[in-house]
Amino acid sequence: MSKIGIFYGPQLGSVEKVAHVIESKFGADKVELIAVKNISETELNRFDKVIFGMSTIGKTNWDSDYKDTDWDVFATLIEKANWDDKKVAMYCLGDHVQYPQHFVDALGWVYERLKNTSAEVVGFCSTEGYVYEESEGLKDGHFLGLPVDEDNEADKTAVRVENWINRLVNEFGY
Repeated sequence: MSKIGIFYGPQLGSVEKVAHVIESKFGADKVELIAVKNISETELNRFDKVIFGMSTIGKTNWDSDYKDTDWDVFATLIEKANWDDKKVAMYCLGDHVQYPQHFVDALGWVYERLKNTSAEVVGFCSTEGYVYEESEGLKDGHFLGLPVDEDNEADKTAVRVENWINRLVNEFGY
């Protein structure tokens, strides 16, 4: 069975912390953690099961001309990579108290780059149990990945990740 590539960014914060939680749930022998800022197209193409981990700091930041984030640089690789026969899941850190109008918007930002590729996006989550006003991370009433709010709901992260991983095992055919 091939390893799952978990590509996350930024480093040294909650996004990386959740990447390690996911790694422990799957098992370290089944995943490889890679910081987004250190990835190449060749390395991305090695995996047929991919998890992207990101954070949303507010829609105004994603829409601005600021282009120095790990994900802005990585976006060009998303568009160039070979997505044939690949499944992609995403998780996103958001803050539903400070940014309730932009909760996990980055899911939508990455999804927009993936939707015109041959990648199959999996791991959608119900909105049940989440409090927010708006999100660009929604499609057909579901989040495009796992929302995580470590700032205000850290006590819910472990259960949310475990439930998500249980679904991903089936969706990844793992």
